[in-house]
Amino acid sequence: MVFWRRERPLLSVVVPAYDVEDYLGECLDSLLAQTYAPLEVVVVDDGSTDSTGRVADAYAAAHPDVVRVLHTSNHGLGAARNTGVAAARGTLLAFADSDDVVPPTAYEVLHKQLRRGGCDLVTGSIARWFPHEDGLLDEPRWMRRLHPRRMAFIDQHPEILGDVFAWNKLFTREFWDRTGLSWPEGVRYEDQPTTTRAFLAARRFGVVPDIVYHWRIRADGSSITQQRSSIEDLRDRWRTKQMTLASVEDYGDAKVTRVLREKVLAGDMHRYFTEIPGCSDEWWALLRDGVLSIWGGERSLTRSILPPVHRLCGWLVEQGRREEAALLMTRLAEGPIDRRRVGEQVLLDVPFLETATIARGALEVRPGE
Repeated sequence: MVFWRRERPLLSVVVPAYDVEDYLGECLDSLLAQTYAPLEVVVVDDGSTDSTGRVADAYAAAHPDVVRVLHTSNHGLGAARNTGVAAARGTLLAFADSDDVVPPTAYEVLHKQLRRGGCDLVTGSIARWFPHEDGLLDEPRWMRRLHPRRMAFIDQHPEILGDVFAWNKLFTREFWDRTGLSWPEGVRYEDQPTTTRAFLAARRFGVVPDIVYHWRIRADGSSITQQRSSIEDLRDRWRTKQMTLASVEDYGDAKVTRVLREKVLAGDMHRYFTEIPGCSDEWWALLRDGVLSIWGGERSLTRSILPPVHRLCGWLVEQGRREEAALLMTRLAEGPIDRRRVGEQVLLDVPFLETATIARGALEVRPGE
């Protein structure tokens, strides 16, 4: 007796690559090891100045039925991804960055949930990968919380907007084209506006708890997301946050908007607050303008999910109290900030600040924190 296996759709994985000669081979090896088939890998050599293009060509020569290479002039990550999408032939679509790796069963797991739920896209959890620390893998706790196994739409699980990454997801090409999705070009942090639009537009999306992506953390701090002290980085971050907020406000659900503001957009602000000591006047002004544009007035960062010290720092930024914000971050770098009980409340104990003029809500420590 012969059992016929249902033919599975072709999955195209777009891999933008720029000056990653030391990493690209590991990425492509991980894609070639996938248990899902059929698969095509579209590498977009984005005008590399090292041997990245030659590495990609060698893989295409060795695996002509799977790997294709496009060579372009340098236009940036978003443009390279869009170029790859235009050339992709699959009815399923995924993305991988050229310095990361994909676990062998990742696309198998994502496709199973996609098919089971009739979803437009599926997303899974990720692990930070530290090759320089004996290959340590660390799944962020917040990613674990965001990824219970389920099928949903955005009103049911708005916290999923915190999963901003391009590369832990599987999309149907029909959905991608019907929704008119693309990656912003000429700006860093291009993942968030597009993934937000995708979650908002999906009739149903799937979620799996499995780790489907290993995100390389470079020891030399050379990745884009490890460079937060520059004007260019901060300007791009505000731009993509504003694009994301505009999409959610257009969607028009108050709960989704509140979750975005308080739990998603605020989530990485502590990383910028640590840069306040010693920052330039221009950087400070840009930081404050951005904070006020999203959290000014009653939308204060004191209502966000930031840890207590960073909520206080956010309030100081809102108030334009630069010297105190810098002092607070300097003291935090030296060790934990003390707390004190006042009646039924627990407050941050910061006698080095002008506490008499600080709003009580900015000093509050919530139960369990």
